[in-house]
Amino acid sequence: MEIVRLGEGVDKNRAFDPAAIERTLEATRKFAEIIASKGVEKIRFCATSATRDARNRQVFIDGVREILGIEPEVIPGAEEAALSFMGATKELKGIGGPFLVVDIGGGSTEFVYGAEKVESAKSVNIGCVRMTERHLKRQPPEARTVAAAIEDIDAAIAEAARAVPLKKATTLIAVAGTATTVAAAALGLTEYDRYSIHLSRIPAQKVFGLAQQLSLMSREEIAVLGYMHPGRVDVITSGALILSRVMLATGATEFVASESDILDGIAWGLTTVIEPLPEEIEDASEEVEETMEANDEGAEDFFDEETQESVDN
Repeated sequence: MEIVRLGEGVDKNRAFDPAAIERTLEATRKFAEIIASKGVEKIRFCATSATRDARNRQVFIDGVREILGIEPEVIPGAEEAALSFMGATKELKGIGGPFLVVDIGGGSTEFVYGAEKVESAKSVNIGCVRMTERHLKRQPPEARTVAAAIEDIDAAIAEAARAVPLKKATTLIAVAGTATTVAAAALGLTEYDRYSIHLSRIPAQKVFGLAQQLSLMSREEIAVLGYMHPGRVDVITSGALILSRVMLATGATEFVASESDILDGIAWGLTTVIEPLPEEIEDASEEVEETMEANDEGAEDFFDEETQESVDN
């Protein structure tokens, strides 16, 4: 796996940085060599949030086409959500549903609800890279920037709740690198172990504690954690904060960490027809906002008074 940070700067500039494009194309060349050596018959390349937002996306698309010889798909948020759901729940059919699958990416977060199939989905523009570039530019961040990030995140979660019943699921599944990294920390792993992480159940209180702990650490302290991927060091604080606010909004007491995610969904999508998503469901945002108000005294209280003073100084 390579973290190429294609979306670096997209939230601010609405365009890809040339260096980010080149990093991604270089990784694509490496995978092209592996694909050729393995005799792969079907290839699918899907681009998501950053490519949807970037004005100069065609430069990137043309580069991928030249390397792989296929047309990259710039998939809409709804399809991204459906693919995440398929990947996360494929091996859980009939167990623990209905599910709420949450996929915290770099530029966006997908919320997908369903039992045997997707019943509703929403993609919102809060991701670990986007929130880091917009708010948490320092590590450790200042309390006021954490408060601003929380306000942004909570507004996006409320937007998602207008389309997805965030509180009705029996099981909350969180996928992608933020969730699995938080799981690794909660499990006390000294190195990243996907087999220990996959389908582990992580209590909400652990998530809240880790979100605060990460917000107090320097980049250097985060970088030496044995389970931490180098490409995630500067965005894990934002990612953990997003996950903690999602858990607060849903009222979930735990989340299931899944190593099966959108990549697995994309692969399954080569052989499976994905049904069209239904119309948006009844607005559930008011119920979610009431839950968050009842369980949280506000963004300013993410840090206690002593912690706020130490971080601000």
